[in-house]
Amino acid sequence: MTVDYGLPLETLTRLRGVRGAMVVSAEDGIVVADALMEDVSGEAVAALAASLAQRMGQAVTATGYAVPTFLHLQTSAGALLIVPTGEDLLLIVFGSPDINVGLTRVEMLNVSEQLH
Repeated sequence: MTVDYGLPLETLTRLRGVRGAMVVSAEDGIVVADALMEDVSGEAVAALAASLAQRMGQAVTATGYAVPTFLHLQTSAGALLIVPTGEDLLLIVFGSPDINVGLTRVEMLNVSEQLH
């Protein structure tokens, strides 16, 4: 069965402050689908985000907590948001500094449910 990621990613990229969205392999960071602005280097960030999600998951579970359902990395240039979608994919959003993180998080969780 082939999954169409176009509409879910488009839903996210329509949000104010979102510069791009991707679905990547959680294991190795390979891009499965993307909707990115031209100035976003998706492949490099996908690999880094997958590694970050794995490490954060390991660190959090080592403390006795459940695997994170949302990761938020904020910089002066913007935000990187990550939501695991099942066991093998990650949903990643790149945001500008003015992104509405709360709204984007809710929409990412909704899209994640669609991708299961």
